[in-house]
Order: sequence, then C-alpha cells, then structure tokens
Amino acid sequence: MKEQIYSVSQVNLYIKNMFAREAILQHIYVKGEVSNCKYHSSGHIYFTLKDSKGQMTCVMFAGQRDGLSFRMSEGQSVIVLGTISVYERDGKYQMYATDILLDGVGALYEQYERQKEKLKEEGLFDAAYKRPIKRFNKTIGIVTASTGAAIQDICNIANRRNPYAQLILYPAKVQGDGAKETIVAGIEYLDQLGVDVIIVGRGGGSIEDLWAFNEEEVAWAIFNSKTPVISAVGHETDTTIADYVADLRAPTPSAAAELAVVNVYEYMQELENIRYLLNRHMNQKIGMMRSNFEKYQIRLTHAEPFYQIRQKRQYLVDMQIKLEALMETKIRNKRHMLGIYIERMRGLSPLERLNQGYSYVTDENKKALRSINEVQVGDKISIDLADGVLKATVDQIENIKRMC
Repeated sequence: MKEQIYSVSQVNLYIKNMFAREAILQHIYVKGEVSNCKYHSSGHIYFTLKDSKGQMTCVMFAGQRDGLSFRMSEGQSVIVLGTISVYERDGKYQMYATDILLDGVGALYEQYERQKEKLKEEGLFDAAYKRPIKRFNKTIGIVTASTGAAIQDICNIANRRNPYAQLILYPAKVQGDGAKETIVAGIEYLDQLGVDVIIVGRGGGSIEDLWAFNEEEVAWAIFNSKTPVISAVGHETDTTIADYVADLRAPTPSAAAELAVVNVYEYMQELENIRYLLNRHMNQKIGMMRSNFEKYQIRLTHAEPFYQIRQKRQYLVDMQIKLEALMETKIRNKRHMLGIYIERMRGLSPLERLNQGYSYVTDENKKALRSINEVQVGDKISIDLADGVLKATVDQIENIKRMC
C-alpha cells in the first residue's frame, strides 16, 4: 500500500498547529541577550534572543510596542513575554513578543504575575463584586500624595466640572517604604468617613515606582471597602493589581476625576434640553387635545336635539322652496306646451279657416265638394261661411288648371 505524501506547506501547518495546542507556548517568558536588533520602518522590531547554548528568532509587531518603555540595543539582557509559533513560509519557529522587560525588572514582574494570579483565584477580580459609580457624588475621597501632578490634575478637573463637589484628600506615600500602609489607612479612613466614592492613584512611573499598588494588602483594602473605589494609577499603559480589584479603572488621575465628578454644566444643559423637549411635547399634547375638544364640541353641537330640529326645519324650508320652484317651472313649461297645442289646433280648426275667408261647399246630400267634376250645371249646393250658409244653384262650370 502506497504511503500518503504531504506537501511542505501541509507539514509546516501541522507543526504550527502542534505548537498552538501547547498551552505553555501561548504565554511564556524567555530570558536572553539581545542580538541582531533591527527597528523596521513599518514599526516592527526584529531581534534574536541568545544565551551560551542557543538562540531564538523574535519579532515584536508595531501594535505591541506601546508597552515597551526602553529602546532595545545589542547585548541587553531582557525577559520577553509572548507566544512561540511556526512561521509557515520559512518553516521556522519564532517568538511573537507582547512585552519586553529589562532583566532587572523581570523578577519583579514575575512576582506581579504570581500575585495577580493568586488574587484572581481568590475572586478579588470577579465582576460580580464590582459596584457601580454613582453619577452625582457630593464628596470624593482621594488617596494619593499631597504633592505632585496627580492631586493637581484631580482638583483642576473636579473644580472645572463641578465647583460644588467636596474633595477630601488623605495624603499618602505612593512609593517606597511605608507606602502600602498609608494607602491602606487612607482607604479605610475615607470608607469610614462615608464619602460617595474614593479615588486611589498616582502619576506614572516604572514598575518599581508603582509597586505599592500591586501589594496584596492594598488589594484587600480596596476589595473590603464599602465605598466604590476608582483606581487611577500611572498612565494609560500602566496596569496594577489595584486596577483589577477596583470597581472602576481610570487610565489617568484626570480621567478618574471625570468619572467621579459629574459635569454640572453639561447636566444643566441636559436638563434644559429635557425641559425644552418636555414643553414641546406638552404643547403638542395640549394642541392635539384642544383640537380634539373642538372637534368633539362641534360633533356634540351637531348632535344636540334643538340643532337637529333647526337643521331639519331648514332642510324642509329649502325643500319647500325647491319644490315650489320646480312646480312653477313645471306649470310654466306645461302652459307653454298648451299654448303651442292651442295654436296647432287653431290652425286645424274649420271655423278658423272660415274666418279667414274660406268656405265649405256641399251638395244637396251634405257631401263635401272637392272637384268640379262632382257637380253639374243646375245642381243645388250649399256654401258655409263663417256667419251663415248660402244656398245656390250651379250656373256655369269652368275648368282652371292650377299650379301645385
């Protein structure tokens, strides 16, 4: 039996799928020395990781470079976080980097990952425990350093959005020895004070500078707070454990102030818009009801008995006038036709002909004579005129040819 033959691309794809099924290769830290580092014009970074016994090809795409806080160079010792997969075209495996740390920071970052995984398993990041941030907060508690850009940014944003909001600062150390203790104390104090929301944060910095917000004690203080907590640690690209535990994460302290303090001027404009819409809808409703009222009033007036009687009476008067007019027209037409018939009858009447000078001639037997051939000389005839009868005798007969 002939064995199946595979193409090169099929083999490369099969090996790539084998890599994809290995969970450890999908999220792996690799430590080594940077070699052959090239920053491409597209924004991608191509480099090689090596140690004394081997080397590995790596690439960091432009979309992942936001988290890179230093410029890579030859000989640096780094820890690369990423995924290992096969590049099918060349049949070679390589590492796709998502984050790169200098070796000195690597141990701290590994501690951060262990701490995050531990607290995640304990349920501190569960969305079920997240409390909503009220829209209208009268008192805002702030746990941060009393000096620095963070408190200034929060105060400026809050005063610009709502000068009536009360800001209560608990000055805390945000880095170094004793930082986690003062942050925990500040959260607990403001929680007992009964503020509406608590902002916990500071400006940006390295992972060492932000480490106090990765401490387990701070995470539990945020989790146990009855007051909703907004974390505002570092810049947008910085993420601490406090961000995962807090009810809401703000990318910067300024953004936290915008989330905690409602813009009263926008709210007043919103109320004005609502008032305008309400008045417009009310006027439309009143106009529609008034129109319906007038319509129903007209219908009610038409349905009133006295109105109906007046209408029927007017209808009868109109019908009477119309009937009389029709009768007069009918009589006038009949009279006119009667006159025509009378004239026609008059034209056919023998008496009328006699009155016009005509006569009616008969023989002795009262037979009308229409031709000279019906009589002879000496015959007696009667001539009827309009006022009497003449008795005559035929003396002479003349034959006259008349034109028809």
